[in-house]
Amino acid sequence: MNNRPGELGRPGSGKRRLKVLLSQSDNRCCADCGAPDPKWASANIGVFICLKCCGVHRSLGTHVSKVLSVTLDDWSDDEIDAMVEVGGNSSANSIYEAFIPEGVSKPGPDSSHEQRTKFIRSKYELQQFLKPSLRISSAKTSASLQTSFSRKIMDTFRKRSTVAMIFELEALLNRTDVLKVESCFKQVGMVEFIGLLKVKVIKGTNLAIRDMMSSDPYVILSIGQQTVQTTIIKSNLNPVWNEELMLSVPQDFGPVKLKVFDHDTFSADDIMGEAEIDIQPLITSAMAFGDPEMFGNMQIGKWLKSDDNALIDDSIINIVDGKVKQGVALKLQNVESGELELLLEWIPLDQ
Repeated sequence: MNNRPGELGRPGSGKRRLKVLLSQSDNRCCADCGAPDPKWASANIGVFICLKCCGVHRSLGTHVSKVLSVTLDDWSDDEIDAMVEVGGNSSANSIYEAFIPEGVSKPGPDSSHEQRTKFIRSKYELQQFLKPSLRISSAKTSASLQTSFSRKIMDTFRKRSTVAMIFELEALLNRTDVLKVESCFKQVGMVEFIGLLKVKVIKGTNLAIRDMMSSDPYVILSIGQQTVQTTIIKSNLNPVWNEELMLSVPQDFGPVKLKVFDHDTFSADDIMGEAEIDIQPLITSAMAFGDPEMFGNMQIGKWLKSDDNALIDDSIINIVDGKVKQGVALKLQNVESGELELLLEWIPLDQ
């Protein structure tokens, strides 16, 4: 695995070394599906991958695959050293795809998300295609590969500054209202993000009474350390907000938590119901299709109604005018009545 060009080993800018490595012929296609011009990489595995395969890699967790953007992210020297040490997609695949069993096909650029997931999990997480003597769990792991494999458990994860993210997002969204973007990063500090979630709080229906005859409702959304809030609407059990809120989505995201409160001037605000929004179907669907501007209007996913969630009906994920959107109708929980209608939009950091 030391057949890379000598210039990669010489001192120089990290970005230059990464660019030279990416320019090698075997790195001009995704290591997992062969899609051209990959813009993502797994720094600890040492492969360049496309956006669709990137979504699967993220689902494996950073302990298996640490995903970074080749063009957007800042790379540490250790992360670039790890990529150079592996030597590129051909070298990595000679190990991770050493023994692909008969009947197992490698996915192609147009393969489904399910096909990608099954192959990539088998390849990296389960290590089913390695030589038995090279599996990390084996006591016989060779010394020549020990350094590369040990990098998989090193805590060298890069943290991106809030200020840098604000200006990257401003450029991505082609906006001038930087302060609006900045608001979604308050209280977050130094974390790594995968995108923005725009939530349009449309309206509430038959909300609970918390004052004498009505309520003064407002909605709070939170994910991780972030919290955003709608305006307060006075004396209305069927409020119409049509208000857009934005949350930055960290790599290790959970559900978006939603609470509705009644504003009180002289006492603590009363809860008027709550719910959780599972954004995994939205993000997984968006990543599986890549650039939505390449597709016409179409359905690409669904969050199914069940006894374990607050959905009133199945929540459909669509590409609409080049954007990934999801309509959500929720029955508020732990309250006598109340429904809420939302529209979600996923904005990835993939440019």
